Amino acid sequence: MSLKKRGASLLVGAGAITALVATSGTAHAADPVEPGGIDPSLTTINLLNINDFHGRIDTDGTGASGKAFACTVVETRAQLGEDSTALLSAGDNIGASPFTSASQEDLPTIQFLNTLGLEASAVGNHEFDRGFSDLTGRVSQAADFDLLGANVYERGTTTPALDEYSIVEVGGLKVGVVGAVTQQTPSLVSPQGVSGLDFGDPVEAVNRVAAQLKDGDATNGEADIVVAEYHEGATEGDDLTTLDAQVAAGGAFADIVNDTAGEVDAIFTGHTHKGYAWDAPAPDGGTRPIIQSNSYGDTLGQLQLGFDEETGEVTQYSATNVEVADPTDSCASNPTYTSASAIVDEAVATAGELGKKVIGTVSDDITTAHNDGARDNRQRESTLGNLTADIWLDALNQPGRGGADIGIMNPGGLRDELLYEPTGDEEPGEVTYAEAASINPFANTLMTVDLTGAQVVTLLEQQWQPEGSSRPFLKLGLSDNVTYTYDPDAAAGSRISSVSIDGEPLDEGATYTIASGSFLIGGGDNFTVLAEGSNAKDTGLIDTDAFVNYFGARDEVSPDHRKQAVAITDQPSELTAGDEVSFTASGFDLTSLGSPTNSEVEVFVGDDSVGTFPITAGLIQGVPTRNGTADISFTVPEQATAPAGIAAADDGTASQVRLVASPSDTEVSFPVTITADEPTSTTTDPTTSTSDPTTSTSSDPSTSTSTSTSGTGTSTGTPTATSTSGTAPGTDDDVTGPVVETDDTTPGPRAGVVGSGLGLLLAAGAALAIAGARRTAGRRH
Repeated sequence: MSLKKRGASLLVGAGAITALVATSGTAHAADPVEPGGIDPSLTTINLLNINDFHGRIDTDGTGASGKAFACTVVETRAQLGEDSTALLSAGDNIGASPFTSASQEDLPTIQFLNTLGLEASAVGNHEFDRGFSDLTGRVSQAADFDLLGANVYERGTTTPALDEYSIVEVGGLKVGVVGAVTQQTPSLVSPQGVSGLDFGDPVEAVNRVAAQLKDGDATNGEADIVVAEYHEGATEGDDLTTLDAQVAAGGAFADIVNDTAGEVDAIFTGHTHKGYAWDAPAPDGGTRPIIQSNSYGDTLGQLQLGFDEETGEVTQYSATNVEVADPTDSCASNPTYTSASAIVDEAVATAGELGKKVIGTVSDDITTAHNDGARDNRQRESTLGNLTADIWLDALNQPGRGGADIGIMNPGGLRDELLYEPTGDEEPGEVTYAEAASINPFANTLMTVDLTGAQVVTLLEQQWQPEGSSRPFLKLGLSDNVTYTYDPDAAAGSRISSVSIDGEPLDEGATYTIASGSFLIGGGDNFTVLAEGSNAKDTGLIDTDAFVNYFGARDEVSPDHRKQAVAITDQPSELTAGDEVSFTASGFDLTSLGSPTNSEVEVFVGDDSVGTFPITAGLIQGVPTRNGTADISFTVPEQATAPAGIAAADDGTASQVRLVASPSDTEVSFPVTITADEPTSTTTDPTTSTSDPTTSTSSDPSTSTSTSTSGTGTSTGTPTATSTSGTAPGTDDDVTGPVVETDDTTPGPRAGVVGSGLGLLLAAGAALAIAGARRTAGRRH
């Protein structure tokens, strides 16, 4: 614990109040009153609060965001004055920070918060990003504020590993600040860094300490007012939902609202980056405030409490989130603001120098998709988008990161290019810190989320944006273990024809772990299925840091000009040996700088090449636009071989058609079922003796030809011979129900395995030699 009093360095400023609620005694009988209406006979204190600041003293190399926040704090203090105001935090002050702060190990942010007069803070999970020893050593030594974690214990004990509370003197009152961190912290940081700790129930810990601060025993700490700082918060719904809806969703936030003891007068929350200032039900009736102030210093929480000196209770309160605005002229002469501003300026300048550091090299340009000389065509696949997805996947498959199966990147997050020619003093091909940071300027943390295979298909379908969107299509960057084909003319929800993961058909019933930035995992850019996934985890790793680590581990990084998605019109799913097959494939070419124009595509059925076909260059309008078209027509081999790992079925062969374009080596494949071409049977007069064992006979002497249905084995005596390709219905142990063929084109998710070709493959009873189609790389759950 600590006892803090106001010092001359703290500043004052003007703030805003919204909802005001009156309460009475322990029962908290609350009646709404007008803003600013706290009874003047009460002692009023002004608590300012932040959460999830994440080093946002600068976001764009100008320091504007940090200066705006500093001025807002200074002006909001003026509401009740220095002696009656305290600045607190619900944690994650550092970690997951932009380049300016992260490049200097977040020390500028700690100095910035020291200058603004931060008194006490709960620890957030990101305070543990570099391990417990870093938190209690480097970070604690640099911070002038207390770091609180009442539910953090030495492993195997109930011995607190951190300070549990801090006593801050505000307006002549002792305010007990109790801090607790999300119990999920061990799964959010490197396990090695917290191996000596246990993280207990945060509500239980807060209640235990609050009872201690209100038990009348001065030897164990006493407080007039108790506030809880939880680094945990509302997670379901959006920022506009009601408290009731949030509580109904259950989970940690519901526990905080329902179970935090009556000794706690107000609750600050964090971690979930939400914005709310609600009147939560108190245990003994009435209400108490519960607040979270978004994230990144976008808003400043303000809570005013009216304390009755006679009863010793908080009887009125008002709570709001104050929007951070550009600095005003009044701040320019304020010494705290000018000191904080100077810290920001120095940090920005130092980061500028650090940005010149070379982190790796490229062999050629790696860029977004270009169109008529302009960068950032978000409809098109790009070398930079796919590389970035590779980097995310690589980063989260490093030891201690939890692992992932697929990396994805939203095209709008790529704000610059990796160019071979120097942009500064570096040599050709050298990549600097500044370049890496300019590509990913938003300081997203890398996250994972689990999707079913069916949801992965939906994810790819959602590249076609909702009607009315500013862009009709947003092409996701994909890690290089993912390819797919699509029909651009199909109905919404039915455009994805086939998907391959690690060279094998996607399994709609399997679970795939997706790696990407927090913006996309949160459902940004209308990729809502990601927000519907399960087991979402924030690794705390900043995207720029992942970029830097990737380049640092390699001598040179080269652009990959292979395209991972190709459009196919009339994609076949069933082939009959000896038949002629025709379809059109398009979109072979990337438009990133340096990408070659493909001239031909070789087609394989199984392992057998069936021909090489010219690719006609040129732009194809549509959604998405694409370049390079090939008309493909070939005869299905009589003895087509299956590719490795695919075995023959009873009445057909499970195989695939594979397209390989040159010179880029773009390769996609889709599953097919191949049926043998059965010979037409003949009939003879029953009175005629036939010694040819291959000749079938019919009891009807008038019938001279029969109908043969390839793949079904049925034969009837009819005057006309007809051959029809088809298969009998079947099931496969790798799906959860029968696969039924239908001509239904209704938009929306499809049951079974993605793509009609793969559905027929299973219907034919084809079996993969590798049991369960388990991937050779990555993880399946």
